[in-house]
Amino acid sequence: LIFMTPNFAAFRALIMHPVKFWLYMLVKLPMGFLAGLKLTGLDPGKAVVQVKYKWLTQNPFGSMYFAVLSMAAEFSTGILCLANIYKSDPAISMLVVKMESHFYKKAVGVITFTCNDGDAIIDIVKTAKQTGEGVTLVSKSTGVNQNGEVVAEFFITWSLKAKASKSFTAK
Repeated sequence: LIFMTPNFAAFRALIMHPVKFWLYMLVKLPMGFLAGLKLTGLDPGKAVVQVKYKWLTQNPFGSMYFAVLSMAAEFSTGILCLANIYKSDPAISMLVVKMESHFYKKAVGVITFTCNDGDAIIDIVKTAKQTGEGVTLVSKSTGVNQNGEVVAEFFITWSLKAKASKSFTAK
């Protein structure tokens, strides 16, 4: 069982509120908003994101467009990073530096992506704060269909780095 820090709990309360989530998506991730990404679970150990096959998310082959799947997978890993750097001191920047994916089945219906890398993300955030150096983490997100069959796996490589504190000099 992973302990939920006060900052994680505050972020979770904001992002799990339905109206605040959709406002966040509209402002910060408008393509995710249009695709209909839904954050259905967030705790220190894992994040769960759903996306539904529909007209806006389709490809010409009768399944979900791979970019939509990529977006949902990335969001399931990234939201765990965001929750762990929320109001961090020092502030931490994050960036996707690599992505690898494997597709196994046609993605139709509701696809649920789960990232269970909360422990590793907590550790990498601590390392970034302690060293001030850029650190990387490969985080896995697995997408399953409504029958529980694995549709795709994504391996998202995140780079995290503590931002230098800004000091101001009086003139």
